Amino acid sequence: MASGIPGAQLRRLLLGTAVAGAAKTVPQNATGTIFTVAGGRVLVTGLVGKVTTVIGGTTPSAKLVATPTVGSANDLCTATAITADEVGTLYSIPGPTGSALGVSGSGSGGVTGQTAPVIVAAGTIGVNISAADATGAIQWTLTYVPLDDGATVTAA
Repeated sequence: MASGIPGAQLRRLLLGTAVAGAAKTVPQNATGTIFTVAGGRVLVTGLVGKVTTVIGGTTPSAKLVATPTVGSANDLCTATAITADEVGTLYSIPGPTGSALGVSGSGSGGVTGQTAPVIVAAGTIGVNISAADATGAIQWTLTYVPLDDGATVTAA
């Protein structure tokens, strides 16, 4: 028997507010902002990327980085090789900081979702790509719950 709760409402109830950005070209040997956190801290319940243009370059690796408005940047995960990842390949923040960026393996199948929420302060969330000749594009989607009244996340 169906629950009677529409999918969008159920996702919001379980994961919080969803914010999806447009596909963005990967930065070359730099960190590119993918989300802006404003008004306070948020509890990130999911952060997933989908390759929209094949990833190219000499052994590029990717990691996600939180850069607070006040304080120092910190890695949300460790870098993982993304060389030649095909369209549809999925990436996921693993949950516990210090874990490697999750990748859907040898193709565009499934990827493990975030196993633990991550608290992020006001500032930015970015993707860091290690290769100076990296090419390709990724679309990122983030789900969150505000920890401070008025805290929001917008796609960059």
